Amino acid sequence: MACLSLSQLQKFQEDGFLVLEGFFSADECVAMQQRIGEIVAKMDVPVHCRTEFSTQGEEQLRAQGSTDYFLSSGDKIRFFFEKGVFDKKGNFLVPPEKSINKIGHALHAHDPVFKCVTYSPKVQALARSLGLQMPMVVQSMYIFKQPRFGGEEPLGRVLGLWIAVEDATLENGCLWFIPGSHTSGVSRRMVRAPAGSALGTCFLGSEPARDNSLFVPTPVQRGALVLIHGEVVHKSEQNLSNRSRQAYTFHLMEASGTIWSPENWLQPTAELPFPPLYT
Repeated sequence: MACLSLSQLQKFQEDGFLVLEGFFSADECVAMQQRIGEIVAKMDVPVHCRTEFSTQGEEQLRAQGSTDYFLSSGDKIRFFFEKGVFDKKGNFLVPPEKSINKIGHALHAHDPVFKCVTYSPKVQALARSLGLQMPMVVQSMYIFKQPRFGGEEPLGRVLGLWIAVEDATLENGCLWFIPGSHTSGVSRRMVRAPAGSALGTCFLGSEPARDNSLFVPTPVQRGALVLIHGEVVHKSEQNLSNRSRQAYTFHLMEASGTIWSPENWLQPTAELPFPPLYT
């Protein structure tokens, strides 16, 4: 059932996250995987990955190209790669489909398969059962978590719906949470760096040291949806298995009573204002 029960709503409010097993069917997960395979097969590798740089100044151009590519990705479908997958001339050192870290950040807007998932009636019903009045979809990502390659994901705070397209296990990098940590407030934010800065983004505040014993692993089966409060502390570890841990995630903002900060790295554009979830 898409609507949360009172006990589920209470658990989400207490823990800051909630697992809904079987929210999506195996067929829906296969459709997402197949579509991603088609997108990857036709992908254009960005120039800053393909160009060979040798001088320090050229390396700065590479970094700037990477920064611009990221900061302008909010209304596009773009490709972000694992470290060490290209040689100096921009050739793949691994099969292209094994090189990608994630695809973002507007699959929900431009691809019919992911648009169908994001705006599905059951997702809308779930949002309504949470009491969201004017939820807007601010970004979406397809995360690959490559086998023996997918990197550790740092502590993060997002308002998200995280869909396990494949089983997420202790071995391949499932999510870990500190239950109840969403009540402590945000200690660090990634924002756009001031104009003229060498880096495109920076952090405000700092992440306090965390006791690893507080983290609880959350392995889930394919098709599960993990509901993530915007301020709960969570992470995932490196994928040490021989299989991937693919997931599709999108993030919502309650527009009612909210002012979107101009400091946020992700900004709406004239081409793609943040679209409402409710259709």
